[in-house]
Amino acid sequence: MDFNTTFLQYLILIVSTIIVVTVITYVLRKALDFLIKKNSTQLNADPTNFIFLKNSISYILYSIGLFWIFHKIPYFNALGNALFAGAGVLAAVIGFASQKAFSNIIGGLFILIFKPFRVSDFIEISNNRIGIVEEITLRHTIIRDFEARRIVIPNSQISDETIINSSITDEKIRRHIEVGISYDSNVDLAMKIMKEEIRSHPICMDNRTQEDKVSGVEIVPVVLLSLGDSSVNLRAYVWTKNVVEAFKLKCDVLKSIKSRFDNEDIEIPFPHRTLVIKNSDLSQLIDKNEKA
Repeated sequence: MDFNTTFLQYLILIVSTIIVVTVITYVLRKALDFLIKKNSTQLNADPTNFIFLKNSISYILYSIGLFWIFHKIPYFNALGNALFAGAGVLAAVIGFASQKAFSNIIGGLFILIFKPFRVSDFIEISNNRIGIVEEITLRHTIIRDFEARRIVIPNSQISDETIINSSITDEKIRRHIEVGISYDSNVDLAMKIMKEEIRSHPICMDNRTQEDKVSGVEIVPVVLLSLGDSSVNLRAYVWTKNVVEAFKLKCDVLKSIKSRFDNEDIEIPFPHRTLVIKNSDLSQLIDKNEKA
């Protein structure tokens, strides 16, 4: 068998292996997509494990295809044996070069096992990175923020972060809504307006237990939080179903509270600055203006 024929056979083997692996990967990913959606909807199952497996399929199958090519082609087989002979140096080089890659894989496995967050959880990490977990792969985690941008964070990095998870056991959230009023304003009236505006919002949730209702706990408690330098600070506590609804409610009621405060002559103070001009400075300023 001449060189050209042998080369053509090996080329066909490589191309066919890549095609077969690509097709199988595509089919399996599509099948897992279907199973994930079906099981998550019907069984109310956590899709995190399935999505992690789906994202690992490509890596596993292409690795198998690569080993198959090395095994079937004598040149690559001999090359593999030669590389194996120098395994000590090669292992050191590969180990040093792939530290980050392996730490990301281990980080992804730890996330899968211990589940500090799952797919579809609403999380917050450092640098004000907030969003919904969209995917967890072998290398990284993808978070979709409120602007529909994808934040891609390596698993080794996110494993070391302090994570605020608003969905890990219960999506309900208690939001604090704070408003400052002037010292001349009627505090009781301001607190009454805040209660009425928040309680009348359709998203506001009654999270009281039966004991709370019997003991007279309000749906929306409002307290005088502090006496500031220029304002009396009030805080309302309100429950909603999730973080997204809490954000919407806060935006809505701040607008309606501001409108009610304007109608009831309740002032929301803003910073003032007092300028002190000494007589000598004032004289110099007048002289300059007169000369000009």
